[in-house]
Amino acid sequence: MRLKNKIALITGAGKGIGSAIATGFAAEGAHVIVNDLPGTAYSDELVANIRAQGGNAETCFADISSVADIRAMFDYVRHQHGRVDVLVNNAGITGWSDFLETDEAIFDKVISLNLKGTLFCSIEAAKLMRETGAGGSIIHISSICAVLSVKNLICYSASKGAIEAMSKQMAVELAPYRIRVNTFGPGPINTDRNLSEDPNYRQNWGAVVPMQRTGEPEEMVGPAVFLASDDSSYVTGQLFYVDGGWSVQGKFAEESMNNQLKNTKDK
Repeated sequence: MRLKNKIALITGAGKGIGSAIATGFAAEGAHVIVNDLPGTAYSDELVANIRAQGGNAETCFADISSVADIRAMFDYVRHQHGRVDVLVNNAGITGWSDFLETDEAIFDKVISLNLKGTLFCSIEAAKLMRETGAGGSIIHISSICAVLSVKNLICYSASKGAIEAMSKQMAVELAPYRIRVNTFGPGPINTDRNLSEDPNYRQNWGAVVPMQRTGEPEEMVGPAVFLASDDSSYVTGQLFYVDGGWSVQGKFAEESMNNQLKNTKDK
């Protein structure tokens, strides 16, 4: 119960890593606000599952690429709860594209959600944390793509690299308000999106990871709980990777990268 009575908002939490973190936070005693795009039924299903397990959760639909939606979401949190203790900036898209075929539309889409959304969610959360005077924890979900040049992900890599730089800036800016800002970057994770883009995802990426396997979304819960809880009360401005050692070795699954690009084009 390391997060007992904390209000935690997780963006893009309907599926994948966000869903696992929401479930894990609730098990640790947090009241979880599950954000996702309007009309996503699986967010309601997640909340129902958390409640069935004795946890506290609710949905709050908003498009994180829209500043107006972000502000409306935090107005709701302010009105309903009066505070937010933890923000997890998890919402994001990959945006596979051949480098020479990358156009303005895909760049704008990826940057608006991944980078702009992270910035303005953090601003609104920090305002609310400052108002209460109790501080809080802001956690960014980055990617090892920020430090390894993964083919066909120029926009995604740029957005995650910017998030990592921005995290350090935020940590310094917000420290006087007792707001901690930290980032962790997952490696190859068995999310529904990854598995649908490449049916051989586990084999292709597991072969290049030093631990010889891909990760599960649930393995991101521990790092997130650590950063959200008082266990990390003197930790801010830090970055680490949860990737089975992939960022240390840096090999690539060529076949998987090509498959994921092709499947994205076909959709």
